[in-house]
Amino acid sequence: MVSANSSTPDEQLVEATLAGDDSAFVELTLRHKSRIFGIASRFARDAGELEDICQEVFVQAYFKLRQYRRDSPFEHWILRITTHKCYDYLRKRRRGGASISVDAMLESGYEPSAPELPAPHPDLERLHAALAQLSPKERLVITLLELEERSVQEIAGLTGWSAVNVKVRAFRARAALRKLMEKQK
Repeated sequence: MVSANSSTPDEQLVEATLAGDDSAFVELTLRHKSRIFGIASRFARDAGELEDICQEVFVQAYFKLRQYRRDSPFEHWILRITTHKCYDYLRKRRRGGASISVDAMLESGYEPSAPELPAPHPDLERLHAALAQLSPKERLVITLLELEERSVQEIAGLTGWSAVNVKVRAFRARAALRKLMEKQK
C-alpha cells in the first residue's frame, strides 16, 4: 500500500491502483478533481449534470487505467478523458433537441469555478445565446481556446485532433459565433 500524500507522484499512485490499492486512486481523484470540475462546469447546465459528467470521467479513468501509457503526465491523460466526456455530453444534449444554455446553468444557482463571469450585460447575454447555438465541436474549441485559454497544441492533445484541425475549427467557430452575434443586433 502506497502512502498517499501530496509528494507521491501520480505515476506511482497509478501503479499502486493497478496493483489493487484503491486508496491510491482516491488520492488521484482528490488531486485532479478541481481541474476536472472546472472544465466540466463549462458544459453542464446545473450542479447535478456537472456531478454526472465528473463521475463518468472518474469511472472511465478507473476502468481504463491500464491504457494509460505514461508517455505524458497523468493529468493530461485524465483531462483528455474529461474533454471527451464533455464533448459526448454536448452531442447527446444536441441530439435530444435541447440547446446549450449558459444562462440556464447560471439561473440554476450553479457558479462556474473560473473564470469569474462579469455582471449581467446585454452583450454578454447575446454572447451566451450565440454560444448556445454553436455545434458541440464549435462550442468545445471556443471553450478550450477562449475560456480555458489553452494552447492549440494542448487542445490537439486533449481532443485527438491535429493542430491544423484545431486551428481550422477555431477559425470556423469564431466565424460562426461572429455571424450569430451580428444576427442578434
